[in-house]
Amino acid sequence: MKWKKALLVIANLVLGTYLVFAFTVFNKPDETMRVCTKANISIDDERTGGFIDVQEISKRLKQADMFPLGKQMRHINARNIEEMLKRSAFVKTAECYKTEDGQVFISISQLTPVVRVKAENGDDYYLDDKDCIMPNSAYTSDLVIATGNISRTFAVKYLSPLAKAIMANDLWHNLVEQINVLPNADIEIVPRIGDHIVCLGPLPEATTKEKRQQLINDFVNTKFTRLEKFYRYGLSQAGWNKYDYINIEFDNQIICKRHSDKRQPMPTPPIVAKSDSAAIKQVANTQASNVKPSSQKEVTKKDETKMTENKADKKKADKADKADKKKAEKAERKADKKKADKKKADKADKKTDKKKK
Repeated sequence: MKWKKALLVIANLVLGTYLVFAFTVFNKPDETMRVCTKANISIDDERTGGFIDVQEISKRLKQADMFPLGKQMRHINARNIEEMLKRSAFVKTAECYKTEDGQVFISISQLTPVVRVKAENGDDYYLDDKDCIMPNSAYTSDLVIATGNISRTFAVKYLSPLAKAIMANDLWHNLVEQINVLPNADIEIVPRIGDHIVCLGPLPEATTKEKRQQLINDFVNTKFTRLEKFYRYGLSQAGWNKYDYINIEFDNQIICKRHSDKRQPMPTPPIVAKSDSAAIKQVANTQASNVKPSSQKEVTKKDETKMTENKADKKKADKADKADKKKAEKAERKADKKKADKKKADKADKKTDKKKK
């Protein structure tokens, strides 16, 4: 009897399993007729200054003819979408899956750039948060620019940890505009405020990546805390543009250099020594002695002839004026005489007329 009960239980279990399987298989919607009604694309760190966004991912999927919206669900291969996105630029991880209601979900995490390197040797690239070199891109991002004597090894080992330490603090990230590496490996920063450069000194060295990152984090915290205090209690009162170079390399002291005076100094007259003055007198005497007396005589003769000519011209002009005056006086006298003769003639005519009467 026991074996019959056991056989009945087994038969019931098999029947129940079959019924469940049948319901799930035969009631499953037909994928051949269902299409994708919505494509959900999310980027985990889109707001942290990365290079890609939802529009860029959609563009890449469309170019590869893998954009799921409007396609039949059975033709959408989630694995192929993941592999294609992982191979594309600036993508760290990609996940894709489909749902029964006709939606496709794509989740992406991107490589986050922390600094752009424009070295003096011509290299131009980005460093990401994993201390890896990213190729230059047409996309732009608000990042700190590093210039100067930067090799790729130095960039990966030291510059990338430095940039991550700066980006970890919002105040310092907004303060630093440029990092410059000197030939002796000293670090300079160019702040966004003021008209000066800040020298931090050399970065600490370590053999392991974790130890190096920790030392650089402590280095940045110490230096920037001192710089923040100097800004708050020093430059805020003295003036932001008073100094052009601030050195905080050494502990317990800050070395500042003033702006160089752009006014050119007045030229001082040359000091003439006694020997030089004697030589100058000798040169003057020789120049005076070199003048020929004949030439001097010729000059004086010419001047004298000009003066005599001018005197003669003046005399002639005076004589002509006198002659003209005399002629005018004679003419006036003649006119007066004529008037007197006319009066006499008129009187004589009047007398003769009276006698006739």
